[in-house]
Amino acid sequence: MKLNRPLVFLLFVIMYFPLKAGDGFCNIRNSAFSNGEMITLKVFYTVVGAYFGAGEATFNTTLEKMAGKPVYHIVGDGKTYSFYDNFFKVRDKYETYIDTATLQPYRFIRNVYEGGYKKYENVTFNKTTNSAVTNQGVYKVPECVQDVLSAVYYSRNIDFNKYKVGDRINFSMFLDNEVYEMYIRYLGKETIKTKYGKFKAIKFKPLLIKGTIFEGGEKMTVWVSDDRNHIPVRIESPISVGSVKIDMISYRNLRYPLTSLVSL
Repeated sequence: MKLNRPLVFLLFVIMYFPLKAGDGFCNIRNSAFSNGEMITLKVFYTVVGAYFGAGEATFNTTLEKMAGKPVYHIVGDGKTYSFYDNFFKVRDKYETYIDTATLQPYRFIRNVYEGGYKKYENVTFNKTTNSAVTNQGVYKVPECVQDVLSAVYYSRNIDFNKYKVGDRINFSMFLDNEVYEMYIRYLGKETIKTKYGKFKAIKFKPLLIKGTIFEGGEKMTVWVSDDRNHIPVRIESPISVGSVKIDMISYRNLRYPLTSLVSL
């Protein structure tokens, strides 16, 4: 199955770096983010070496209750800038509600408008029966499957010091009523200069599903902050025409100081 995804959707799919199932995939506790955190990323599109800003995505975390249980309600809003709307207008909203103790998702909502394409998806995860109940049916899922957005925050707690350069890290993701078995390849650490500043960073390549915008395989490169926050600072990928570069441009209420920032 091919996934038809525009530029801004990239921000919701490749921002994460999940764990091997054998590394306590169901047992991690949150030590990376907290209530009130906000992160904003900007998409730069390039053709023939010229870059221009195409859109932004903002991720917000709030502490709420669902059925009497404390949950992190995480919202990701993505949109193209007004001038880019003339080419491919995007207005995407993704939401997940995750258990504060286990970081497992209870509910996932996707409400998108992408170049004339509209879709609304509402998923409830039943951890007792290992099933996902959607507006199109009930689907069997692995014990610790994540949705697109919950995976971002769950996996920010990974300890990359446990891995060697070249290691493949496997994970399962439920999207569009299907379970995808995917991986990322850890590439080590390096210092990188972004639109925000210079960072000490962790580098990896995620496996991508071939679609109309992105090529399949390990074509994309991601850098995340080499500190306890593990926020994305730079993403690069070729697309069907040209390429994209995505940088973190602002943040608020991180759990820890951004010690990976070398200079502005």
